[in-house]
Amino acid sequence: MKSNLPTSNLFLSDAKRHKVLHVVNGEHYAGAARVQDLLAQHLPANGFDVQFATLLSGRFAEQRVCQDVPLECVPMQHRLDLRAAKSIAAIVQRDGISLLHSHTTRSAMIAAAASYLSHVPFVHHVHCQMNTEVGSRWKSQLNLWIERTACRRAVQTIAVSDSIRQFMKGAGFRTDHCEVVPNGVPAPAETKSERLMSDSWTIGMVALLRERKGLETLLKSLPLLKAAQNVRLKIVGPFETPEYERQIHDLANQLGISDQVQWTGFSSNVSGELLDMDVLVLPSVLAEGMPMVLLEAMASGIPIVGSNVDGITDVIQHQQNGLLSTPGCPNSLAEQLNLVLSGVVDWRLLRKNCQRKYHSRFSSKVMAEGVANVYRRVLPAQSVFDETQLPLNADRQHVLETA
Repeated sequence: MKSNLPTSNLFLSDAKRHKVLHVVNGEHYAGAARVQDLLAQHLPANGFDVQFATLLSGRFAEQRVCQDVPLECVPMQHRLDLRAAKSIAAIVQRDGISLLHSHTTRSAMIAAAASYLSHVPFVHHVHCQMNTEVGSRWKSQLNLWIERTACRRAVQTIAVSDSIRQFMKGAGFRTDHCEVVPNGVPAPAETKSERLMSDSWTIGMVALLRERKGLETLLKSLPLLKAAQNVRLKIVGPFETPEYERQIHDLANQLGISDQVQWTGFSSNVSGELLDMDVLVLPSVLAEGMPMVLLEAMASGIPIVGSNVDGITDVIQHQQNGLLSTPGCPNSLAEQLNLVLSGVVDWRLLRKNCQRKYHSRFSSKVMAEGVANVYRRVLPAQSVFDETQLPLNADRQHVLETA
């Protein structure tokens, strides 16, 4: 029951809980997909209930932690298939969705169309510089145009880092309604214990393995390490294509390092895999958004060697909580790794600084609170009048009669 009286004269209950439909690709469970899963875990505590709609079949539905969160697959037949927007709009109307939230170029296109059909606002989350990709320049430019066009309808955009917001500004996006909310990860159940400097070294990489991640650079740097014979390389993550997997295994054979490399494949227990590493390497050759694995390594106390590209530099300060190398340069990567392996840079100090940075900026709860604050700004303030909270007197009777 709503009253025509000023709200200052009423006792109001908590604001209405809103439902948010996250429109996601669904093909992989990495990067942005993991952000979506974490938001589903933490947003309810901030007053927002979450549902998922996936546009592609794949790992997300199976690997997500929040299996109790409603998920519907709204399959697209091809990249520009807009019919999915009609299905999304129907879900919005059926389930009383208050807000759409998209996370990729594909999902932004569909969410913008569904927003138009359903008259429900949408927020878009920018996780990467979408025009940076190895090869297929025309495809990258098309993705950029689609995402920028879709964002014209967004009531708010979220950038995962300062460098992403700067990229958006330079690429012609509106940034007057863009907020930076850094990615975050949950605190691990266990952190990396101290290591004896006499122990052998395990250098690790965790990623969806594709050309832009710089795996070739890492493999070529291994023979250049001064303690190469005392180093094991652990690679965690699936290959994007079988063709790329064959190329990488051929390269390892040519370099004569196959016996030193452990291929773990996809793992749903990234935290556990990280504890087996002494140093995490992310040698990306192109700009990143804000790689989740860097934040997980920091939370676990794993020092990081990354490449000097946007996204990584938003997280790593050189020789403070990690080291930075020249992207695509095996000699530079080997040089930075040698600084750690030889003890010139203190592994223990890097470990300590990583954990301090995580706790101050990159927790999943802080991330969810930032996103929830964006939701609160773009959704209308709606409060439910609760008559039981009014005193049992003549004033209450007057309110009830005029409400």
